[in-house]
Amino acid sequence: MGPEPSSFLVPVYVAYAAVAVPLTVHLARTLFKHGAVFLEDVFHGKPALADAVNRLLVVGFYLTNLGYAALIMQASGGGTVVEAVEVLARKLGALLISLAVVHFLNLYVFYRIRRRSQLALLPPPVAPQLRLERIVAHAEVR
Repeated sequence: MGPEPSSFLVPVYVAYAAVAVPLTVHLARTLFKHGAVFLEDVFHGKPALADAVNRLLVVGFYLTNLGYAALIMQASGGGTVVEAVEVLARKLGALLISLAVVHFLNLYVFYRIRRRSQLALLPPPVAPQLRLERIVAHAEVR
């Protein structure tokens, strides 16, 4: 008798968790470190607010990605070593794609925050120098 059909899934789960958690933590720390510089620029003069926003974004990143990693952990198959490796590759691939999507969404949020802060610093629009009626009337005279 060979091993039972799902006997290779336990090592797959262990390997998946061993890669998923450190990968998520590493990416979150990278986003926190480099996002801090960006948010300090956005919230100039308010370093406490920049730090608070950065920490909240990282917490949301952890919750989203670790939650998704746990949701996609369930697997079927894995009766052979080859199937187990394929299951692991699919799970890690899905996790990497989700991390990339959340990462780019995070960057987009940073971009929108920074853009909004820069718009607030722009000077008011310049008052019109000529009136359109004068130009049209001047053109009709000719």
